[in-house]
This record gives sequence, C-alpha cells and structure tokens, in this order.
Amino acid sequence: MEFISFIFFLIVIIPSAIMHEYAHGWMADQLGDPTARYAGRLTLDPKAHVDKFGTILLPLFMLLWGLVTGSYFLFAYAKPVPYNPYNLKNQKWGPALVAIAGPASNIVIAIVFGTLVRFMPVTSQFMANLIGLLYVVVYANVLLAVFNMVPIPPLDGSKVLYAVLPDSMWQVKKFLEQYSIFVLMFFIFFLFQYISPIMVYLTNLFTGNIGFF
Repeated sequence: MEFISFIFFLIVIIPSAIMHEYAHGWMADQLGDPTARYAGRLTLDPKAHVDKFGTILLPLFMLLWGLVTGSYFLFAYAKPVPYNPYNLKNQKWGPALVAIAGPASNIVIAIVFGTLVRFMPVTSQFMANLIGLLYVVVYANVLLAVFNMVPIPPLDGSKVLYAVLPDSMWQVKKFLEQYSIFVLMFFIFFLFQYISPIMVYLTNLFTGNIGFF
C-alpha cells in the first residue's frame, strides 16, 4: 500500500471502528440492554470511543514501522462498548445479533462507498485519485467486518459461534475462552493470509471490480 493511501487508511479506519462499536451499543439497546446508553457510549462522538492504545498508539506504531521497513499494514480498534447480555430479551441469539451489528455496519459503509466508486466517472486524474481514496474506505470497512467475524474471542464471530454451537460442545467454548489470546495470535501470524482473498473479493464486488488491489 502506498504511503498516501496508508495515511488515508489511518484516517478512515478510526471512525469506521467507532461506527462499528456504536452499532454494537445500538443493537444491544434495541434488544433491551441500555448499558451503553447509560454509560454515554451510544453516541458517535469520537471522545466516547477512543482507546489510547487501539485507536492512537497502535496505528501510530504501525505507521512508524511502515516508514522504517517500507511494509505498510494497519489495524485499529475503538474502545469496546459495554453491554450486559443478561438484559437482552433473547438470551440465545441476542449476543450474536449484538456481535453481528458491528461488522454489518462496516459492510453497509463499504456498500455505500463502493457504489460511489462504481458510478463515479473517471474524467480526470483528480477523479481517478478520488476514486482510489474511496476504494480505501471500502477496503478498510471490509477489513473490519471480515476480521471481526473470525470465530475467536474476543472477536465478534465468537459470539455467533457460541450461539450455533450445541450445548454438548461446551468444551470448544471453554478452550477458546481459556486460550483465546494464543489462538488469535496464531491466526493473525499464520492464517490471516487465508481471509485476505475474501477481503479483496468483497472490496472488488462492492466497487465493481475496479482492481486497485
């Protein structure tokens, strides 16, 4: 990823992560849990969602790492929105719906900006550059959606997995909860490459296969 695109990616992924967390809180509130609203987190105000490490320090560190190595990769996250699953009207599927709401919000953003990319005319170099930046918006949100749906705690996909697992497979949940950090690190370092094609495919699908990546 070129340096300019990387900087723009940094600018985009932070509000996208904030929207992701807001969607969690909004869905929980709709399903009967007002915890996020009472905590002042049911808002799009960045100040309510910024996490010092995940929203500021981690992206800056990765930016510096990219400047040193020439290899740019960026991820950021916002402060998780608190919610009490025991307040949800549906105890079985409620947590899964709250979890899905975050990635779903990113997919909606990706579709909206992908539609803009699809139908914007390339009439000048400026328009070509603008389309390239909008493509980054789509990719950043697809990244957040797909990565968070990986079924490893604390990612959103784990809540969906728990909802569909039969009670007889409680040992799987216990294992994932107990060793989640190790399983997640293993996935990031050795298996992340297998979901990258999914991200590229969805990005190209939403944008009409523009093919920047």
